[in-house]
Amino acid sequence: MRIRVQSSLILLAFSLVVVFSGCPSKPDYPGGNGSKTGSDEGPDTLLEPFDVPLLKDLEAKVEWEDRPVYDIMEKVREQQAAEKPLATVAEALKLKNTSDVANDKILSALGRLPESDADVNDDAEINRLLPADVKSTNPVLASSTYETWINGLTGFGLFSFDDKMEPFAPSDVVVSWQTSKDKLYDKVVMRDDLVWSDGKPITAHDVAFSFQLIMNPKVPIPAVRTGMETILWIEAYDDHTLIYFHRDPLATNVWNLNFPVIPKHIYEESVNDDPTLADSDYHLKYEENPVCGGPYKFVKRLKGREIVLQRREDWFMHDGKKVRHKPNFKTVRFRVIEDSNTALLALKSGQIEEMEFQPEQWIDQTTGDDFYKLNTKARGEQWVYYYFGWNMETPYFKDVRVRQAMSYCVDYDHLLNTLCYGLYPQSSSEYHKDSWAGPKTPRTPYKQDLEKAEELLEEAGWVDNDGDGVREKEINGKKVKFEFSVMCSNQQLRIDICTSLKESLDRIGIVCNVQPTEFTVMQERAREGKFQAQFAGWGTGADPFSTENLWGTGQERNYVNYSNKEVDDLFAKAKFELERDKRAEYYRKIDDILWEAQPYTWLYYRSAFYGFNKNLRGYSFSPRGPYSYSPGFDAIYTEQ
Repeated sequence: MRIRVQSSLILLAFSLVVVFSGCPSKPDYPGGNGSKTGSDEGPDTLLEPFDVPLLKDLEAKVEWEDRPVYDIMEKVREQQAAEKPLATVAEALKLKNTSDVANDKILSALGRLPESDADVNDDAEINRLLPADVKSTNPVLASSTYETWINGLTGFGLFSFDDKMEPFAPSDVVVSWQTSKDKLYDKVVMRDDLVWSDGKPITAHDVAFSFQLIMNPKVPIPAVRTGMETILWIEAYDDHTLIYFHRDPLATNVWNLNFPVIPKHIYEESVNDDPTLADSDYHLKYEENPVCGGPYKFVKRLKGREIVLQRREDWFMHDGKKVRHKPNFKTVRFRVIEDSNTALLALKSGQIEEMEFQPEQWIDQTTGDDFYKLNTKARGEQWVYYYFGWNMETPYFKDVRVRQAMSYCVDYDHLLNTLCYGLYPQSSSEYHKDSWAGPKTPRTPYKQDLEKAEELLEEAGWVDNDGDGVREKEINGKKVKFEFSVMCSNQQLRIDICTSLKESLDRIGIVCNVQPTEFTVMQERAREGKFQAQFAGWGTGADPFSTENLWGTGQERNYVNYSNKEVDDLFAKAKFELERDKRAEYYRKIDDILWEAQPYTWLYYRSAFYGFNKNLRGYSFSPRGPYSYSPGFDAIYTEQ
């Protein structure tokens, strides 16, 4: 349920809230008194002054349509009841995953929900792998997949999406959700039995405040602000009633409702003094011990080592009554293990109970009894691509011919078939082939052609004139050698992929230095533009509009500094088109332009290859992998 990173894509470099001068310049207007907001906003907000109508006046003129609100666990249980398992649990646990048939049987048998709560060992602890430490525990500052894993358990939000990327409001937190027929308003009524981990009620005022904070440009929001400029205002008319006012009737409005909510009573004053939400002693205290709105709270955090979460009884109990599903694990322990080989040893020994595999691990290192004694493995489609990103603010990659040359230099056969063991298909699009925005006709991917690369480089003026074996070019009257660094996280496969590029470039007179970088440092350097090239990955967003965050001029995660007015215009037009097929044409045109420009060299799609302890049940896959959707992790359990 708790998936609220609305930003399109999650950084995998290895992502599903206005405080004016730190606190709202408008009162809460619990009855909606028609007062004008924002009269003293000044430069500390991206919002414009807005007249808040009386709720009774709004209700008199708006015709509402009901939107989906449901219990995702019950929906999945109903779906599974209509499916006959392909194997028994005992049969699945004996299988080795060596074929599509075996994989289907394992997922069919072990991916089922429990028949009843009595079948769940709700005193259990699960030990999960965290391949890199998180930079922040504050949900509004999230920018990576790993942060969303944590925030999905500790954070609070009103919306989610299922394994088909269809949005809904979870009945755990929402009573009703309606959209106006003209698509200019959304109305949400929240439940009245929600509390923060410090015992304070979670109310509509927290939601409105969080929106305001996100729209404060002084707060360094790396991801979740994307698209939210299309919201005029969010008004909390009372503790539980929210109206979202949209600027325009956009197809993407539904996704802009989905943002993290943080506690107003914690941040409304402090953000005034420290808009980073991270530097002051006050904020550091809440960074280490956050006030949480989800089913789990922090009980321990050792940076670089582990994060321990504990189930909150006041999440599922209220006034002595059970009001929500009891989370399946009492304790969730994330162990930070950056080296994948060390992580695999931990999985085999039972120190962790799940992990994603590198290709070599899936093919060669998880086939014997030492693995299958405690574990099994499963795989599923996942819409994730990896790429080389070329910083166009550097002197090397401004010219499209150079970027195209880089794409011709990659040894795709070695990368895909040797380093990745033939498990990953080559990518040739910003949008996955199975997405409704993917290319209608499969595009011909790049193949290595060093002669073509040299031709393009010479056309762009990069020539070895002094005979030292390295190309150079005169730029602003100064000779510049073609020598650059490619940044990657310090996992061996990624280092090997960058080394493969280096070896190809050596052959044509370009010096490439491979620069392994600690994950959180890499995130920071990418955001600050302090790199020349990087190897990284993006996981899909729930809707293709969110890729504007990567490619729109000046957008937060446009790390390679790409800018194209036609692309900006196409993103804008696509938002206004309500018919999906017509929207898809805009995104396909964007994709064509990007493919010609090659700001990235798109490399491969990475499917999800996971190992799970044999005690675990309930896991399944979506285009976002096994976790970053609903129910995702919420469905996983161990039996009594």
